[in-house]
Amino acid sequence: SVPRCYLNKQLATVRVLKGDPAELSCTVSRDNVTGTWFKDGLKLTGMDGVIFEKKGLVHKLIINKAEDIHAGKYRFEGGDVKTEASIFVEDPPQVDKVLLKNLTSVPTVAKAGEGVKLRIPFEGRGPIRAAWLKDRMELGDDSRIRVDKTDTCTTLSISSCDRRDCGDYKVRLKNDSGVLEINLKLMVIDKPQPPAGPIKIVESSANNITIQWKPPKDDGGKPVQRYLVERQQVGRNDWETLGETPRSCTSFTTNKVEEEMSYYFRVRAVNAEGVSDALESGEVKAAGKGSPGAPDRPEIISASRDTITISWKAPCKTGTSQIMGYIVQKRKKSTVTWLPVTNVPVKDKKLKVTGLKKGVQYEFRVAAVNAAGTGQPSDPSEPAFARDPTKSPGQVQDLKVSSSDSTSVTLTWSKPEVQDGNDVKGYKVEMRPFNSLSWTKCFTLPPGSTSCRVQGLQAREKLFLRVRALGDGGPGEAAELEACAGAAANALVSPRFLIDDTVKSFLLIKAGDPIRVKIPFEGSPEPVVTWFKDGLPLPGRAAVSTEEGSSELLLRAAELGDSGTYTVELGDGLGKKETFSFQVQITDIPQPPGAIRLEENVPNTVTVTWEPSASEQWEKNLYYTVLKRESQKGLWHVLGDLIYNNKFTFTRVVPGRDYYFRVVAKNDVGASDPSETVQPWRIGKKKAEFRVKAQKYRGVNQNQPPRFLVPLKCHVVVTGSECHMSCAVGGHPPPKVTWYKDSRDLSRDPNYFCTNDFGVCSLVVLGVTKQDEGEYMVEASNELGRAFSKAFLAIKGNA
Repeated sequence: SVPRCYLNKQLATVRVLKGDPAELSCTVSRDNVTGTWFKDGLKLTGMDGVIFEKKGLVHKLIINKAEDIHAGKYRFEGGDVKTEASIFVEDPPQVDKVLLKNLTSVPTVAKAGEGVKLRIPFEGRGPIRAAWLKDRMELGDDSRIRVDKTDTCTTLSISSCDRRDCGDYKVRLKNDSGVLEINLKLMVIDKPQPPAGPIKIVESSANNITIQWKPPKDDGGKPVQRYLVERQQVGRNDWETLGETPRSCTSFTTNKVEEEMSYYFRVRAVNAEGVSDALESGEVKAAGKGSPGAPDRPEIISASRDTITISWKAPCKTGTSQIMGYIVQKRKKSTVTWLPVTNVPVKDKKLKVTGLKKGVQYEFRVAAVNAAGTGQPSDPSEPAFARDPTKSPGQVQDLKVSSSDSTSVTLTWSKPEVQDGNDVKGYKVEMRPFNSLSWTKCFTLPPGSTSCRVQGLQAREKLFLRVRALGDGGPGEAAELEACAGAAANALVSPRFLIDDTVKSFLLIKAGDPIRVKIPFEGSPEPVVTWFKDGLPLPGRAAVSTEEGSSELLLRAAELGDSGTYTVELGDGLGKKETFSFQVQITDIPQPPGAIRLEENVPNTVTVTWEPSASEQWEKNLYYTVLKRESQKGLWHVLGDLIYNNKFTFTRVVPGRDYYFRVVAKNDVGASDPSETVQPWRIGKKKAEFRVKAQKYRGVNQNQPPRFLVPLKCHVVVTGSECHMSCAVGGHPPPKVTWYKDSRDLSRDPNYFCTNDFGVCSLVVLGVTKQDEGEYMVEASNELGRAFSKAFLAIKGNA
C-alpha cells in the first residue's frame, strides 16, 4: 500500500522506503481554492518524480518513487488552510538476495588450520554500522580474528580456524532506517579427539585381556570410521599394533598375552581427516592360570579420626588352590598411587586400617592371594573420611501440603530440633507412586529452604512424599506423608504473581537484542493472562506464550519504540484482577554529533559548538565528550567529558599553534563515531614590542640615582637552548651593572655572557642545563645609590 498522510487529520508524518511511492493530501473547504505546496520553506512549482493533483476539494502531492531528495518538511497553503507534514525516506541496509540465500542455506566448511574469509557486501544509507556476533557476543580483533568494514561491505577473517570456531554467526547491519540480521553457520572439520577414558579392563586372565573405552567427545566434524588398538609390554619402548575395531565397537580382546606379564594399552580414533591422539591405560597384568579373580569392592564399616574399618567378600573365582589371604591397598582420593596397608597378606575378610590422617578422604582395594600368586585387584571402595562419626540431624517438623493443583503439590516443613551441634546442611525431597515401593529423588535443597513444589503430576494422582534433613553424619530420619495432585482443585485460589529475584522491575535492552521476560503466577482455576504496553495491546511483533504457572513475553529484535511500561494482568473470571508492571528501556550506541563550529568569542579562547546527535530524541542519558590534538597526526586528548549541552569553551589556547577538535556522543551502551573538524584552528601570535625611551635633557644637573626603566622578566626555557635575559637601566653617572645568580657574582663565570649597551643590559646563558635554574638578580649602582631587579629562570625537559 502507498504511504499516505492526511494533513487535515493531524497525521503529520509519513515514512516511506526508498523507491516506494508516497502521497500527501489536504482537503479544503471550497472548490475554487488554489492551493500552493512548499518544501523546506520554498515554493514548489515542479520537482522530479512529484505530481500535483486536485480533485474537487482534495489537493494531493504524489511521489511516484521516493528518493533522498524527496525527504523534508512539506507545507500546504490554500484559502483558510495552512498545515504541514514531514516525509522521511527510509533506506535500510540490504544484501543481494541471491548472495543472502547462498550464505544462509549452506554452511561454510573449512579444515582446521586453514584461513576463512566471510565477505558481506551491502547497500543502504550510510553510515551503516556492521557487527559480527557469535553466541550473542560481538567479535573483535585478536591474534586470529579480524573484522573489517568499508562503506559497502564487511568481512570476517579467521587466519587459522579450529573446532572452537564452529557454530552460528550473526551479521548485524544497522543504520538510521533499520536493522538487517544475517545468520550464518561455520563448520570446521578436524581429526577426532582421543577416545573418552579411562580404559576399563573388562577381563584379565592367563589367556586374554579385554579392554573397553568410550567414543571421543568430539569426532572432529566427521564420523569416526574405526579405532586402532596398540600394546606395549612393561619395560620395553616399542608399541605393537594389535588390530582395529569398527566405529560401533568400543572394546577389544587380545589373546597375545603371557602369564604374570604386565602391559600398557592405547587406543586411537580415526576419521576421514586423520588419526587422533592416543588414550593410554594404566598397567594391566595378565593373571596366572591358577591365580584367583578380583573380589567385590570393599565396604566401609566405620571411621574415626585416624582409622577406617573395611570388609570384603571372597572372589567367585578362587583359582587352582586355596586362598591364603588378601593384599589390602589404600590411596588418597584424587591420587593415582596405591600404597600397601600391611606387609603380609590379611587372612580375615575385615581390616581396621590405622595411622590415617584426620580429615583426609581415602579409597581402598583388595586382591586375593593363593599359591599361584596374586589375583586381580578389586574396584576401589567408596571414598571415606578419616574423622569421628557425627550424628545425623533429627526429623523435620510439621511436614504438610500447603497447596496443590491438577499437576503439582507444594510442601512446607520446619527445621528439625538441632542437638550437639549437628547443623542441617540441606534437605532431600523424595517421592514414591502409590503402587510402587521405589523412592525417586526430586530435589536437594539448601538449608534455608523449607518448602518446595513437586510438579509434573497427573490429575488426581496419589503418591507418597518424604523429606530428610542432611548433615555431616548423613541423612536424618525421614518425615513422610500421602498426597494427591488436585486435592485442592475445588478450592478457589486467588490469582497472584510469584515474583522473585529473577524478575526485574527495570530492563535495559540494547536495540536488536531480544526481549524475553517470564512472569510466574498461580491461581485456581487457571487465571486469564493479558499483556499491555503503556496501557494498550502489545504490538504485532510481540509473542506471548502462557503455560502452567507462567507467561512469557518475547520480542526477537528490540526496537527503540519498544521502550515503555509493560503490564501483565491476571483475571479470575469473577471480576478480580491482579497486575504486575515493569519498565523496559531500549537503547543503542548513539549516532554521531553533527557539524562542529569554532568561534573566538573571548580573546585567546575557542568555543566549540556542534549540532546535536539525532539520538537525543530517544536517549535520556546521552552526553558528549570533547577531544583535541595539536597536529594532524597527534594523539587525541580529552578536554571535557559528561557534557550535557552542545557547547564547550577551551581556554588554554596557545597563540600560533594549530588545534583539531573532535566530539563524541556517549550513553550507557557505548560511544558514537566522532565528528571532527577538518581545518586547523589557530590564533595569530603577536610579536612583543620592545622600546627604550630616551632620557629627556633636564638641565645642567643631570645626576640621578640608578633606576630600572625595564625590569627583568621570568623565563621558562627547554634544556639545551639559549636564554636571553635583558633589562634597561637609567641614571647619571651611568650606573655599574653586576649580574648575580642565587647571590653569586657572574662577572667572571665563562658560562654567562653579559653586555651593557647604553643602559640596555643583557645576560645570555649558553646551552641551558638544569643547574642554571634559579633566581637571577641585576644590580645597578653609582655614587648616588643602588637599584635591584630580580627574576626566576625555570627549566623544563625536552618533550
